[in-house]
Amino acid sequence: MSVWKQIAFSLVILVAAAAAWVRFFPGADAVLSRWGIEWAAAAVRPQAPPASAEGGEGRRQGGGGPISGVVTALVTRATINDNLTAIGTGRASNSVTVTPYASGRITAIVVSPGQMIKAGDVIAELDSDSEEIAVDRARIAVNNATATLERVQALRASNTATAVQLADAEVALDNARLALRDAELALTRRTVISPISGVVGILPAEIGHQVTTQSAIATIDDRSRIIVDFWVPERFASAIDVGQPLKAFPIARPNENFEGTVSAVDNRLDEASRTLLVQAALDNSKDTLRAGMSFQVSMKFPGDSYPAVSPLAVQWGTDGAFVWTVSDGRAKRTPVRIVQRNTETVLVEASLAEGDVVVVEGVHAVREGAEIMVAARGDTGQEQTTSTRPAGS
Repeated sequence: MSVWKQIAFSLVILVAAAAAWVRFFPGADAVLSRWGIEWAAAAVRPQAPPASAEGGEGRRQGGGGPISGVVTALVTRATINDNLTAIGTGRASNSVTVTPYASGRITAIVVSPGQMIKAGDVIAELDSDSEEIAVDRARIAVNNATATLERVQALRASNTATAVQLADAEVALDNARLALRDAELALTRRTVISPISGVVGILPAEIGHQVTTQSAIATIDDRSRIIVDFWVPERFASAIDVGQPLKAFPIARPNENFEGTVSAVDNRLDEASRTLLVQAALDNSKDTLRAGMSFQVSMKFPGDSYPAVSPLAVQWGTDGAFVWTVSDGRAKRTPVRIVQRNTETVLVEASLAEGDVVVVEGVHAVREGAEIMVAARGDTGQEQTTSTRPAGS
């Protein structure tokens, strides 16, 4: 085939493709209008025969008649309920790892794992022979200092002892009493007591173990409330306040749910994840929850209201999504931004008001400014037609 035939054949193909695009692409009118060649659409699209007097379909007359077979629906309003779902980890409202004040050998363990104890209850005892001796020695020193002071006071009464001797005796007695208090304190610290009320965990120490001030004797959890730590996205940061209600579902028991409230909100977001740390408090008076459990936390927020249209009304062009609205019986192309897709509606951000009419079927035949013919509106608020749904609508 010669070169000029190849060029002619290519031109024919390009012209045919352009004609098909102009005829069948819904956004062709807008593109041609921007290019200043609106006449191309009229040249390509065939003119429909005039409608008969008895025809109820409203076919195009001379290219300017109304478009038939179009189904429309009303624009409604819908609210996005922002549902927050996050995974968090539970912990006891107060948890303490008990360590002794001093080093020594454990001589007795009074509690057992799982036991409920109160603040001040004895957990364990350490060997205290040296401390008991120190207390006895301090008491002897106090008695001796007391006797010395009494003698000096008697001598001072007869002017035999000086005021300085009396003051020295009084200071000696005070020091002896302080030494006794110090020895008694060291003796009491050989007994390990619980600083909080709660449940004793598995004991890591046994009788006879040599422990130091860093050795764990027991862990105690106050699990009357469970605190759940979870992280929320940045967009919820300003919507969460202390006291807001929520629901928590244990991951291991998803059929159970627990009511709770937000107990604390961090004052800053994590820079790496752009999330905010939030704490929730769950009542655990029945003692069914344990520290370390994982929870799915659910919160609801009042959402924003947006226009809602049928999913069939949303079309796509080169410049994004749009819908065909019907104003004064003519079609108008309205750009939209999709906010949320639901089963029956699509929430959009657009210049639409509740009650506006949008085309949901027959969009392939709609053109900017074209006259629209629709059937009578049904009871549901959506205009319907008895004709067969056009292909590609």
